[in-house]
Amino acid sequence: MNGVSTSSGDSRAALPQAGRAEFGHAAGNAMSMKWSALHDAAAVVCTLAGLQQEMRKPEVRNFPAIMRDTGGWRYDLAKQGVDDLAAIMEPGLAALLAVSARGQSPGPAATALWHEFLASRAALLALVPPLGIKRRA
Repeated sequence: MNGVSTSSGDSRAALPQAGRAEFGHAAGNAMSMKWSALHDAAAVVCTLAGLQQEMRKPEVRNFPAIMRDTGGWRYDLAKQGVDDLAAIMEPGLAALLAVSARGQSPGPAATALWHEFLASRAALLALVPPLGIKRRA
């Protein structure tokens, strides 16, 4: 009645591999946005610690794209690691901002969170494959 065919043959043609989500670049873009947001948060932590903000090197900026192109277990670990790092940074930054809003110095705690961020990020960057390992195209 509404002009939409409901035969099963038509639905297969319209939705090949229905039921199997393939996020591909969208998932990579999500990790890229989260990675960028983590570095924005880390810059605030750095400022609260009284430290100079770092310049983002190309290997840091390009990490999500490299992991997406690499694929496999390295990409899966990278996604999980970025999620884990976000789980550390979000409440940590909220606590630092609350301390600062009360007029107290968040410096020592911010320095500790900054060092945690650097250590976690270094572990994630270690997932980048050495030269010579093929990335998926």
